[in-house]
Amino acid sequence: MHRKVVAIDGPAGAGKTTVARALAARLGYAYLPSGAFYRALAWRALETGTPLDDEQALARLADASAIDIRVDGGQCRARVDARDVSDALGSSDVSDAASRISVFPEVRCRMVRLQRQMAEREPVVAEGRDMASVVFPAAEHKFFLDASAGERARRRARDLQERGEAADEAALAREIADRDERDSSREAAPLRQVAGAMRVDTTGMTVEEVVERLLQLVERRP
Repeated sequence: MHRKVVAIDGPAGAGKTTVARALAARLGYAYLPSGAFYRALAWRALETGTPLDDEQALARLADASAIDIRVDGGQCRARVDARDVSDALGSSDVSDAASRISVFPEVRCRMVRLQRQMAEREPVVAEGRDMASVVFPAAEHKFFLDASAGERARRRARDLQERGEAADEAALAREIADRDERDSSREAAPLRQVAGAMRVDTTGMTVEEVVERLLQLVERRP
């Protein structure tokens, strides 16, 4: 792959999405939200009643679904079979379902293919759980964003409240812990900080501070 890639990994709530979007804008790169691909498939699985524990059924659903993720003007738009489902992807049900289906190798294989196709078209800032470890192992710049569990739960609660959804911070903290366990222990592409990736703890940092930190590291490492 000859395009430039900045790969950002980390657990849920570490600030990857907001930081990656802002960093992409500063660099003039496209923003690649890897989680949107899984959430789009998860939405389709929930809509069709496809069992979330049936790997082969999910793989067939992925093959039969046209998933198109685009970022325009800083906004992520997701279409499944030409239907815009962007507003539905942020719900707790879809987010939880995406985490559950992402453990399957057959699902990940198909989503990775879509993500690489996007990066073949233009330079990207890609964020997710396995951007540096699996999807773009040859990325020019690799980062692992992290934050305390309490901070991550607070951020998730704030995001839900801004969308008008109820948010139980204690329940969210438990969900985040469960998701961390699934992401870190799954057989296919577990969440981990790869060699060569710079860890940045975003606890107590503003988005602007994190973006400036990453920009400094990108400019320092040609």
